[in-house]
Amino acid sequence: MPQRAFITGGAAGLGRALAKGLVADGWQVLIGDVDLVAGQTCADELGVSFIACDVRQAVDFEQVVVWVQQEWGGVDLVINNAGVAQMGPLEKTPLDDWQWIVDINFLGIVRAVKAFTPLFRAQGHGRYLNIASMAGFLYLPNAGAYNATKAAVVALSETMMLELEDAGIRTQVACPAFFRTDLARNMRAADDMAEKMTKRLVERSRLDADDIAAAIIAGMSGGTRIS
Repeated sequence: MPQRAFITGGAAGLGRALAKGLVADGWQVLIGDVDLVAGQTCADELGVSFIACDVRQAVDFEQVVVWVQQEWGGVDLVINNAGVAQMGPLEKTPLDDWQWIVDINFLGIVRAVKAFTPLFRAQGHGRYLNIASMAGFLYLPNAGAYNATKAAVVALSETMMLELEDAGIRTQVACPAFFRTDLARNMRAADDMAEKMTKRLVERSRLDADDIAAAIIAGMSGGTRIS
């Protein structure tokens, strides 16, 4: 029986690349995304399933749990990949942007954990893979909100490992560096300089989403942190 994975933010970028890589390894994959058109297009192209999922909405995760139980009889892996970026000096970053990035990058994972952990406990097994960033422990200037949320994801992941391991629930956290991706799709910038700096960092990278996904999937058999 193939293993079963659910991926948030799976319609594009790293989420799509992870779905593609898991399918190549024989997994059944369900992707969730707020972009309904991109999500269904990705699902059709990769041969996976798609469900609307806004990580800011707890009810969306509840519906995903119902789906995996009805369609698959459970799920083996939840990849908390959905994320956004915010760049700019601390004093120029609007509070609304802080609330936006925390709600998606950090609380989105909290909502997933609250929704899926009862199912994992009932199954007697399960795995979380949380996508953080190198920015979670090596901090860039003009990226305070992004750095803080990714550091929070690392801390949450290590706490999950301590709390859930005895229930047969494994937790890993991936901390990739910058890679080539469509950053503008999920980024807010406090000023033009911050936006240009971020785009330069991304464009200079020799790695793309497929490279990062391959490294993450290969690292899933290893320890807690995948760098």
